[in-house]
Amino acid sequence: MMRFHLITLFEDECDAYLSASIVGRARKEKKISVAYQNPRDFVDNKWGKVDERPYGGGPGMVMSAMPVARAVQRALRIPTSPRGGMKKSRAVIIWFSPSAKQFTNKDADALAKYGDIALVCGRYEGIDERAKKILKTLAPVKEFAVGEAVYTGGEVPALAVVDAVTRRLPGVLGKDASVEERRIASRAVYTRPETIEYKKKKYQVPKVLQTGHHANINAWRQKR
Repeated sequence: MMRFHLITLFEDECDAYLSASIVGRARKEKKISVAYQNPRDFVDNKWGKVDERPYGGGPGMVMSAMPVARAVQRALRIPTSPRGGMKKSRAVIIWFSPSAKQFTNKDADALAKYGDIALVCGRYEGIDERAKKILKTLAPVKEFAVGEAVYTGGEVPALAVVDAVTRRLPGVLGKDASVEERRIASRAVYTRPETIEYKKKKYQVPKVLQTGHHANINAWRQKR
C-alpha cells in the first residue's frame, strides 16, 4: 500500500479533496493511506508559533526549520538514534518550490515505486532552507514545481502529486488503459448524444469516432 504523509498546517483543507472521488475510493479500498503531521505539534515554544522574521529583512514570515524536520521524521517513523529505522530507498521527501523542475507524468511514474512519500507543504514566505538540508539526512529529497503559478501554500501542489501518483497504482482506475497518458488520447473527447442543438446550431461528434475503425481513430487522435 502506498503511504502519503502530508506535512501541513491545514489538514482539513487537504482531506476534503483526498476523501472524494477516485483518490477517496483508493483510500477506502486500502490501496493508499493518507496521514498528516502538523509542524505546530513539534515546536519548542508555548505559543505554538511556527514562523519567524527572515534574516536579511524582507516581507512576511518564514516557517522555522526544526518543526518541519521533526514532523517529517515522525511521519516516516525515523528514530533519532542512528540504529534501525526504515530503509531510505523506500521513502522519498517532496519539497515544493516555484523555481524547481516542473512535475511531470514521468516523475509521477517514478514516485509510484516508493512505499512512503512525505510532501512538505510550506506557507508564508517559505520554509527555512536548513530544513531541506536536514531532511536530506532522513531520506532522498526531490524538489518540484507544480505549474508555473505561485500558490498561497504547498497544499495545492501536494494534492496534485497525490492524485497523479495514485491514479497510476494497480487497480485504482480499474485497468491500466484508463491512464490517459499511457495510450493515444486526444484532448478533445465526445459522448452521447451524437448531435447537440443549441440556439438553432447543431454540434456533432466527428464521424471518424463513430466508425469503430481503431486505426483511423488512433490516427485522428494523434493529429489532434
